[in-house]
Amino acid sequence: MLTQETDTPRPLYYWAMALLALVTVGFHIYLIFTGLTPNLVSRPLHLALVLPWIFLFPRNSSKSTVVIGYVLLLLALMASAYIIFNHADLEDQYGSLEGSLQFWIAGVLILSVMEMARRSVKLALPLTALVALLYGIFGHYIPGNFGHQEIPLESFLGTLVIAEGGIYGSLTGISVNVVAVFVILGALVGVGEGGNAFMAISTKLAGRLKGGAAKVSVLASAFFGSISGSASANVASTGAFTIPTMKRLGYPGSLAAAVEAVASTGGQIMPPLMGAGAFIMAELLGVNYTTIMGAAIFPAILFFATVWIGVDIFASKYDLLAINEEEIPSGKLVLRLSPFFLIPFGILLLALLLVGKTPQYAAALAIFASMVLLAIDREWHFSFKRWFFTLLEAAIVASKQIAVIASVIICAGIIIGVLNITGVGVKITSAILLFSGGKLWIALILTAFACLVLGMEVPTTAAYIISVSVAGPILQEYGLPALETHLFVFWFALLSTITPPVCGTVFIAAGMADSHWLKVASKAMRLGIGLYIIPIAFISNRYLIHPETDLLFSLLSFVKIIAGLSLVSYGLVNDTYSWTRRLGMLLAGLLVAIYPMF
Repeated sequence: MLTQETDTPRPLYYWAMALLALVTVGFHIYLIFTGLTPNLVSRPLHLALVLPWIFLFPRNSSKSTVVIGYVLLLLALMASAYIIFNHADLEDQYGSLEGSLQFWIAGVLILSVMEMARRSVKLALPLTALVALLYGIFGHYIPGNFGHQEIPLESFLGTLVIAEGGIYGSLTGISVNVVAVFVILGALVGVGEGGNAFMAISTKLAGRLKGGAAKVSVLASAFFGSISGSASANVASTGAFTIPTMKRLGYPGSLAAAVEAVASTGGQIMPPLMGAGAFIMAELLGVNYTTIMGAAIFPAILFFATVWIGVDIFASKYDLLAINEEEIPSGKLVLRLSPFFLIPFGILLLALLLVGKTPQYAAALAIFASMVLLAIDREWHFSFKRWFFTLLEAAIVASKQIAVIASVIICAGIIIGVLNITGVGVKITSAILLFSGGKLWIALILTAFACLVLGMEVPTTAAYIISVSVAGPILQEYGLPALETHLFVFWFALLSTITPPVCGTVFIAAGMADSHWLKVASKAMRLGIGLYIIPIAFISNRYLIHPETDLLFSLLSFVKIIAGLSLVSYGLVNDTYSWTRRLGMLLAGLLVAIYPMF
């Protein structure tokens, strides 16, 4: 949206960012319409375009960090250029390095990717990648079952760097061809009037209800989180409005922060887009994205319905009021704003569901519509200046988000590559088999615990990728269908966003609400109890995620599970009841939600 800042002179730094952002966005849209581009061209170019966003443009780092970043950026760009210009010859090497120059290139690329991840998501993910690399190089010295045969260094590093088994593997392909496109769409909608449309529609629908401000947060986060693909970004955007509004209306700071943290987490499981993990899931399963969307819709609604019920109970406890009437947008304003949201998403869904286009192509059509809408304000006045500067802002936002996601995915590619090269993933699977004693539910519990622990150390997307690579085969070996396996792991990879000690969205929301994070986490876990129960419920009630084939049984399962979750919410949140009554409601609710009906 055009602001007064539009007319102020912009520094050279801004124009450099804007130019790179336009190139980054243009490149990823260009790939949709150019047919087959060699992977060792498109993927190194993707890496080369995201490197500056991590190493060049952040300006709040120390001098030594900046200098190191500049050196790594230059070396990594040169290495990427070498891969691109020699891709045909490298393909003939079958993943084996030749000559000292290629060893240096491998070292530079691996070090740069790990440092990108460290600067983007802190130390845990690159440390995990470092441990994986050390295991791949020295693991043949480990005695027993968890050792492996010695792997020639030229083959090990070559597979990770000049073949498609590591940083340029299939995960990076998903980042290039799918994730980046939807991030661009989300930025274009969010930066334009579409972001205001989310809030206006949510406020109009829920603002007058008991606890209206909290329920606005739930709806707005569901809308925006579906396209943002990041719980943290969701908190920072919608929370900037909802948390101050809730506090002004008398909400305890811990409750305001908890509502926003939980609702923002749910955005990552809310169709139609569901963030980066859903696209990766579709690619790993080899199914249409609409299959993922159809399977995810009822569980996502169950999650937000459970949050809504918890908010209602808290609203009664604290006697929380609705939003002031003068703050609720008029129906006329909502109607003026809604096309900024409905047009791009309508085009996206029509192209996906009715015309049968690929997700990338459908997103491209929605992107072009969103670009046109940037030229119009809520009064439907056209301005070329508005269009130009808002487009630049959207491109910059999208490029920064693409860079962070790419940092995670490419670094995770190193870990997955080592798992595949050494075969240790199969050995970990065998260990889970041994501990589970042949019982599916024990294997599910072990997998859920692994997802929670891993999610505390690495971002959700990386936790899902690594967990499903290791635990997925065993769950499928026990007879769990692939789609259910991936959804189960994906949901539990989200637990760390609200579960201590890490609980990233809780920390962000607590800071915005000026409240102690432990109080926020306590309320967030109670409001977000569906995140812990629903994955188990859709495993035991399998019709829930198959509405396309068994709609009646799917609806019946939905009603049964929401009844159980309501009892659980009352047992956890309503402290006006005696502890024996609350415990009884909790146990009864768990039984109703989880026990299979059919």
